[in-house]
Amino acid sequence: MADINRDDDDTVEIALPPRFAIGERVASRSVVRNDGTYRGKDIGDVLVGKGDIGFVQSIGTFLQQFYIYAVEFVDSGHRVGMRGKELCTLDHLPDEVITQLGEQRARQLASLR
Repeated sequence: MADINRDDDDTVEIALPPRFAIGERVASRSVVRNDGTYRGKDIGDVLVGKGDIGFVQSIGTFLQQFYIYAVEFVDSGHRVGMRGKELCTLDHLPDEVITQLGEQRARQLASLR
């Protein structure tokens, strides 16, 4: 039987609180394709595009190591399980990120729903 690849990192995320809260607005950091676990779509179909915005609906765990965030993406209506490293918050941007974006772009992000 093949070993399950846990990740390059031996960090146990669930030893710390989740990065995101239920209801938090997040954006995808990458394209997510169907690996065969999303019903009604072909394997390889794009489920989430980079930058797509969604809301965390629930938080689970995987392999007693990682948090999995069920994210409902507004435009597509897809609910997809994602790792924290695949997401970026839009509700709690650090001050240094807002400074880099500039006030105008930060206001634009705040208005996206």
